[in-house]
Amino acid sequence: MNRKASLKIFETPLILAEAFAKEFKIICDEFILKNGFVNVALSGGNTPKLLFEILAKNYISSIDWKRINFYWVDERCVNAESNESNYGETERILFSKINIQNNIHRITGENNPEEEALRYSGLLKSNLPEINNFPKFDIVLLGMGDDGHTASIFPDQLNLLESDKICEVAVHPSSGQKRITLTGKVINNSEKIIFLITGKSKAEVIKDIFENKNESDRFPAAHIKSTEGEVIWYLDEEAGSLLNQKF
Repeated sequence: MNRKASLKIFETPLILAEAFAKEFKIICDEFILKNGFVNVALSGGNTPKLLFEILAKNYISSIDWKRINFYWVDERCVNAESNESNYGETERILFSKINIQNNIHRITGENNPEEEALRYSGLLKSNLPEINNFPKFDIVLLGMGDDGHTASIFPDQLNLLESDKICEVAVHPSSGQKRITLTGKVINNSEKIIFLITGKSKAEVIKDIFENKNESDRFPAAHIKSTEGEVIWYLDEEAGSLLNQKF
C-alpha cells in the first residue's frame, strides 16, 4: 500500500460513521483555523448517508457549516429529486437542516453530461486553489463498490485515472447509466482522502488491495494514492475481515 495510507477498522457501520463524524469536525476545524474555510468533495452510498444522518443529528450547532464549501466527487445523470441523486440524498438528509445554500456546488445531473462535465470542471478550476496543474480539495470522501470502483471510475474505464481532464463522463458497465466523475489525478491531488467502506462483499477486494495480491491494479480504488497528503481507509469489521493482523 501507499506509505501515506493508514487504516482504521470499526466494529459496525454505525460506530465507523460516528467515529468519522467526530473526526470530520476536527479536520474541518483545523482547515478553517488555517485557511478560514475548507473545501470538501462528497460521495454517495450507504455509509455516507449514515454519516450525514449523524452529522444532522449531533453536529448542527458544533460545526461551522458556513465555512465549509461542498462539492461532489461524482453524480449520476439524474435530476435532483431522484433517489439516485447523490446531491439529492445529501440535501434531504443534511443540507435541509442547515442554511448554507451558497456553499453547495452540485453537479447538475439533469444537464447534458458532456456539457456539465465541462461546466463543473470550470467551476472547480475557478473556485479551488491549483497545485500540480489541477484543483486541490482539502477533503475528499470516497466509497468503494464490490468491483473495486471508486468515484464513478469503473474497472473497465481505468483510463479515467490518468485523464488530464478535471471531470469526465463515465458509463456504468452494467446499466449503461451515464455519470459525471472527478478524474484520478484530481482525487489524488487532494490533501486528505477518506475511504468509508462497509460490508462483507468488499472484503476480498480490500484484501487484494492491501496485500497487493491477484493483480490488484485492476481495481480503481487501488490507484488512489495522495500526491499532496494522506489516504485514510475507514472500514467496518466485515469489510476488513480478511486482512492479516499486521494491518
